[in-house]
Amino acid sequence: MSDYNPILSAPQGANKKPKRVGRGSSSGLGTTAGKGNKGQQSRSGGKVYVGFEGGQMPLYRRVAIRGFSNYPFKKEYVCINVSTLEKTFEDGATVDKESLKNKGFISKTNNTLVKVLGDGEITKKLTVVVDKVSASAKAKIEKAGGSVTVAEKAEEKK
Repeated sequence: MSDYNPILSAPQGANKKPKRVGRGSSSGLGTTAGKGNKGQQSRSGGKVYVGFEGGQMPLYRRVAIRGFSNYPFKKEYVCINVSTLEKTFEDGATVDKESLKNKGFISKTNNTLVKVLGDGEITKKLTVVVDKVSASAKAKIEKAGGSVTVAEKAEEKK
């Protein structure tokens, strides 16, 4: 009977001894220690960076950068539908970044942009203060007796 206890030890064969290279020819991994014969990669510290092409001008430097990228300036909005507001908020409530954070729709109030979309129906009278509202959502909220205010940031006025 073996001393194997599944609670205290790893299963059989899970832990292997590390491969010890460069410990004599009788070990099977002596002389070149599994690195092949000669060349840059057999030497200690012999590494090349990603994209290195043997001294040739690398592709990422040969290809010209052209055009314009809007990526640094893009704005991402957290979109919330009117049907979600109907389910989540009580009649007469104010929907702003703080209340959305408390309900778990957004994680941070600063730097988060919120847009209300018009999918679904709404019957509750809500006061909505967000960064953007679609035309259909605005019409539905105002039809239900609520009000919509688009909050403008000081940065966007510049």
